[in-house]
Amino acid sequence: MRPSDAARLTALAAIWGASFLFVRITAPAIGPVATADLRMLIGGVALAAWFAAIGFDPQWRRWWRYYLLIGALTSALPFLLWAIAALELTAGMLVVLNATSPMWGALLSALIVGERLSPAGIVGLALGVGGVALLAGPEGAASLRSVAAALGAAFCYGLSAAVMRRWSRDAPSRGMAVGTQIAGGVLLAPLLVLSPPAMPGPGIVAALLALGLVCGAAAYLLYFRLVADIGAPGALTVTYLIPVFGILWGALFLGEPLEPVMLGGAALVIAGTVLVLRG
Repeated sequence: MRPSDAARLTALAAIWGASFLFVRITAPAIGPVATADLRMLIGGVALAAWFAAIGFDPQWRRWWRYYLLIGALTSALPFLLWAIAALELTAGMLVVLNATSPMWGALLSALIVGERLSPAGIVGLALGVGGVALLAGPEGAASLRSVAAALGAAFCYGLSAAVMRRWSRDAPSRGMAVGTQIAGGVLLAPLLVLSPPAMPGPGIVAALLALGLVCGAAAYLLYFRLVADIGAPGALTVTYLIPVFGILWGALFLGEPLEPVMLGGAALVIAGTVLVLRG
């Protein structure tokens, strides 16, 4: 891996780790629905404007149904569940639970696609279960309901990966980036109309813009550049780094305590993720 690729990979992990910080800030202030929907609409519109400026065609008429399906699994449902979980859980806890996504993906790929789980993958799943149990156990302060919501969001990511591998399409990757964001925003829009949020203050607006423009639009462009340069398996190693940055940002900017229980659970989940992805 070239130094420039390593720098982009680290930057992407830092950005996606910060997304949980911004969700933790915005969700209690304007509600989960507004947090989830506005981050998708901001990111989707920004990407659509950029692609229009450079002449890229997402082929809406051909792929809109596929964008809608994958957008529900990769954006609408998980973003809403993350925002619900953020009402009680710390940013560090959220980012650690997000690291279970590859484990769900491996398990669902075995069930849906028929891929065989390697011994290392089975051990990784066991470590991940142990880490989640430690985080949600009586020693921790996390609400089981919020942990379940966060795990549901991670499950959506794993399910979407399995679905795309089983019923793969030729939809353009950049089209997927913009299509899934806009489709997810459209899916949640009726809920936003039924329950409009209060007028956010300048700090909340800034966090929403960071979620949509930086953690959404810019991060997607950075990710697909990495996929093109080092391949999908190499780009996927960002999963190892995201929890580190998420925990760091939560401690630095929100004053979240680094409790032994959370650090122990994080170590188990990250170790499990490494084994699953390498297995």
